[in-house]
Order: sequence, then structure tokens, then C-alpha cells
Amino acid sequence: MRLSTVILPIHRWGEGQKIWRRAEDLGFHAAYTYDHLSWRSFRDGPWFGALPTLTAAATATQSMRLGTLVTSPNFRHPVTLAKDLMSLDDISGGRITLGIGAGGNGFDATALGQEPWSPRERADRLAEFVPLLDRLLTEGSVSHEGTFYSAEEARNIPGCVQRPRLPFAVAANGPRGMRLAARHGQAWVTTGDPKLFEEGTPEQSREALRGQLERLGAAFQEIGRDVEPVEKILLTGFTPEANTVLQSVDAFVDFAGRHRDLGFTEIVIHAPIPDSEFACDEGVFEKIATEALAQIDS
Repeated sequence: MRLSTVILPIHRWGEGQKIWRRAEDLGFHAAYTYDHLSWRSFRDGPWFGALPTLTAAATATQSMRLGTLVTSPNFRHPVTLAKDLMSLDDISGGRITLGIGAGGNGFDATALGQEPWSPRERADRLAEFVPLLDRLLTEGSVSHEGTFYSAEEARNIPGCVQRPRLPFAVAANGPRGMRLAARHGQAWVTTGDPKLFEEGTPEQSREALRGQLERLGAAFQEIGRDVEPVEKILLTGFTPEANTVLQSVDAFVDFAGRHRDLGFTEIVIHAPIPDSEFACDEGVFEKIATEALAQIDS
């Protein structure tokens, strides 16, 4: 099992760079950030752009993987996103993973002045966005006229450092998203069942996650692709155990071990943010980063 972290883009870089370097020093496999224009309780505070933040992080770190959890079509276009991702992959020396999903109906959905899309339209857009982005990152010149997105001889030369392109980690719970993950994903991401977050039990949550993994496997089997090599990523903080996972090393080891047994290969925890929903003891966080995996594997 791999252990990674999320660093929210809320710090001016003079302070932020220390947090990204610290994540690498602690031995995290990857450090991700949210790709939003703003997010929930942080809406009225500092919030910087995900891709510039990752570019700076790429120059401040040496070997840790970097990425988004997750990018969505809410305010992105595949042509411009592909150019930025190709550049970021080059700057990082091939360390970028793109987490990508349909997005939600929060601040991002209306910041450009549009009405929020329905869940069906978000799914329709993602179903067009991901294959086009795949082409843009693997082909030298792409033309496409779609329902939502178009490209006219869009060029991304020389392409990604990672071949044939940087990996996609597709966030999906429903059947259409699972099929996208099966066709285009090198990883799959979930936060669990949102219906169980506030009133569900840990046992119910694990059962729901087991069902998601089974449906993911079925989607891969449907197209004749082996699901085993695909990374299964759990972004923590949104299951019934959210408030207890980082209270102690033992609590985290128990949580991570149970989810490893379900089939997850990577657990992602949030870097501490005081006076927020992601507050936790810094010392415990560091011990989890440096000691937990050895206990899980013992």
C-alpha cells in the first residue's frame, strides 16, 4: 500500500513550498492538490490555482509524485488543459498524475457565469472530455468537433515525458464513470459513498466501497482489461471515520489495513490545516507518514 497526502492551495508560496518539501521529506508517495476555483469552507479565504501551484511544487521537490484530486470540466477545456499538463509533466520530469472527475455543483459550477449543469450533463461532458484529453496528450495534432468541446489542429509537441501520456486517475462511482476509468484510467479514485458520510457507519461505508470495487472490476472485465494493475485510490476525509482516522497511528493503521484488505492500493490523507475540518495533531500526522505503512505491512 502507498500513502499520499493532499495539500490544499491556500498558502502563499513562501510558506507553501515548505509544506510541499516537508511532504517529500516525510516519504509520501504523492502529494496532490484540489483543482478548484474555491472550495466550501475555504471560499472566503486564500485559494491559489492548482496548476501553477503544482508547477512550483515540481521545482521544489525531487522525486515525489504530484497531481490533482481532481480536475473537472467545470472550468477547464481539454485543449488548454492538455497544453498545461504537457508542460507540467516536462517541468516535473514525468511525475504528474491527473485526477479527473465530473465535478459538482459548488462554486466552480457557476464562477464563469453559467447555470450549474445537471448531474447528467456533468457526466455527458466528462464522457467527451476524457477521450479528447487522451488524444490531445498522445497525438501530435488533433481535430475534433463534439457536442461540448472542439479542437482544430491542436498541437502538443513533443508530448508528455511519461509515455504514452501522463496517467489519469478517474474519480467515478457510477457506471458511466467506471467505464471511462476502464477505457482511459491508470488509476481510480473514490471518496466513498457520500450518502453515508454523516449518518452511516464504518461497516456500511466499507460495504459500499466493496461494491464500488466490484463494479469497477466488472467495467474492466466488460472490455477485456485486467483491473489488477490499476491503482485504487481512497481519498480520506469523507467517510464516517473522517474525524478519527488521524487521531492516532493505531487508528490510522486499523483504517488503512481494513481498506487495503478491500483492495485499495493507495490511501490519501489531508495535510493538517488548523481550525478547519482538516485539523489534526502535527506530530501524529508525521508519525503516520513515517511509521504507519510498516505497521500495516507487518
